[in-house]
Amino acid sequence: MLIRYKKAFEKIAMGLLSFMPNEKDIKKLQQTIKQYETDRNWQLFLWKDEDITGLLGVQIINNDSIQIQHISVNPSHRKQGIGKKMVCGLQELYPEKVIVPNEETAGFIGKCGTLKTNDSETGSD
Repeated sequence: MLIRYKKAFEKIAMGLLSFMPNEKDIKKLQQTIKQYETDRNWQLFLWKDEDITGLLGVQIINNDSIQIQHISVNPSHRKQGIGKKMVCGLQELYPEKVIVPNEETAGFIGKCGTLKTNDSETGSD
């Protein structure tokens, strides 16, 4: 299930964020975490079953849309549908909003086929 990020999860979140191509540098990771901690339009979620295995970061663009900024799954838990579950969980949290990927997350989100668009719904569980 998706849970909201808390400071206590900082090291886990940084580890998961480091799997994103543009988040390899420690200073960049620290800046990104700080943005999620301080900007109320940036929300960070963690995926937890038994352990925390995934991360999903979004930016609330306006009243109608959210953009997925970061999505990452621990490599040892990939190919289990966790990324898709995180996106579906986000849609459940924000049913009134259109969720769109950014340039970095578009490839993965496109493969999931889970996002609703304004005129149709694609994918299913």
